Amino acid sequence: MGALAEAYKHSLLDKQPIPLDYGSVRTLPESHIWLDQSDESPYVAHSTSPISPPVINLMDPDAPRLIIQACETWGVFQLIGHSIPTKLMEDVESEAEKLFGLPVDQKLKALRSPGGGAGYGLPHISPFFNKHMWHEGFTIMGSPIYHTRQLWPQAYQGFCETMVDYQNQLKALTEQLIRIIFKSLNINSEEVDWLKDSQGSSTALQLNSYPACPDPTRAMGLAPHTDTSLITILQSKTSGLQVFKEGAGWILVQPIPGAVIVNVGDFLHILSNGVFTTVRHRVVVTHIQRFSAAHFYAPPGDVIVSPVMSKDFGEVPRYRSVSVKGYVETKGKHFEKALSLIKK
Repeated sequence: MGALAEAYKHSLLDKQPIPLDYGSVRTLPESHIWLDQSDESPYVAHSTSPISPPVINLMDPDAPRLIIQACETWGVFQLIGHSIPTKLMEDVESEAEKLFGLPVDQKLKALRSPGGGAGYGLPHISPFFNKHMWHEGFTIMGSPIYHTRQLWPQAYQGFCETMVDYQNQLKALTEQLIRIIFKSLNINSEEVDWLKDSQGSSTALQLNSYPACPDPTRAMGLAPHTDTSLITILQSKTSGLQVFKEGAGWILVQPIPGAVIVNVGDFLHILSNGVFTTVRHRVVVTHIQRFSAAHFYAPPGDVIVSPVMSKDFGEVPRYRSVSVKGYVETKGKHFEKALSLIKK
């Protein structure tokens, strides 16, 4: 079991709320109104901001420098020129739409077990908020067969084949990006055992549905958070993701057709001694349903993550060394306070 699965198993509340039957809801329930949390109200965003995360072409000879610059200044960027086939990305969205379009009773057959990581349910960060998010998700860790069979007992193979292919493509792209980033940190990728081992890393694929909302200005699709990953890659055809930029506030990311969105997670932030930004982000909803897919990549649970010491990344560590499993458990208990708890 990977570090992410272990984290979910030990960190979540024993009893998980069940997603709404969104299709039958005509008015926003009190349990889903975020308006009273004014500093986090989803409509407070600079959707027409003159600045936005950079768009980088991986085929550009200057891409490595631009990627490092984006990690330092934004913690997020859009990537084009990657190797993931357009047809596969379209198939993933189509399969997600079919899954979330199933009757509620059918989807609940794949409900996550208490403390479990994989399956159907609400956002994993839900226990940290007193309001519910306008969201339903399906998490895949390793093979999707077990939970997919519960949804389509006789017709699960197409979904599984698409998701396995997609996970393999995303893993390869993530590791290509990690090698570029590790070079800037003066880390020799060839000496990182878990990066060479095809089974070494801990990954999760999260399919997201943000149903059509009757009152989007008072609802929250996904509450503000940073990712407990090294790198996260997001596929989203329509806008909804907002990232927080110091001095500018919340900025709506406008997806480029065919691009994926790459963001720095907590582990890369620690590894870079705080130089690379672990981007705080959230998701807003609209009157139209939208889908996305996020791939989380972390080292194995027993790996110790330590800040790199250098002229560029600082000669005094800002964070204590921490095991992946230990940090994920800390994040599971203390959420956004986790990074401050391991500061020196």
